[in-house]
Amino acid sequence: MAYDEELAERIRHLMAGRRGIVERTMMGGLTFMTESGMFCSASGKGGLLVRIDPASRDKFLSEDHVAPADIGGRRMTGFVRVAPEGYRTEATLKKWVERGLVAAAARPAAKKKPRKAAIAKQPKRGK
Repeated sequence: MAYDEELAERIRHLMAGRRGIVERTMMGGLTFMTESGMFCSASGKGGLLVRIDPASRDKFLSEDHVAPADIGGRRMTGFVRVAPEGYRTEATLKKWVERGLVAAAARPAAKKKPRKAAIAKQPKRGK
């Protein structure tokens, strides 16, 4: 299932003018990231996937139109899935996107993996 293009465009509109926002197609949707990592995704399963503080998970799950996020059959404690009814208005979408940004900012910046140094080929020795 392809992700919701209209939702992706709404998120882009909210992020217009912000620096450091990157989009990547991953986990079956279009993911929005900062240097601290993913903060939300227009999910291919439908709805909005939002990063949260795992300590606040129960509070978020008690809200209307919010469900646990299962990715690849694995429950993700740092994310929730919000049904379209939960972000129908621009104000409610902005609320969820901001929550994701706050949760991502609270994490340490993702470390970039060092590239492996290219091994120089040794010239063949003549006999």
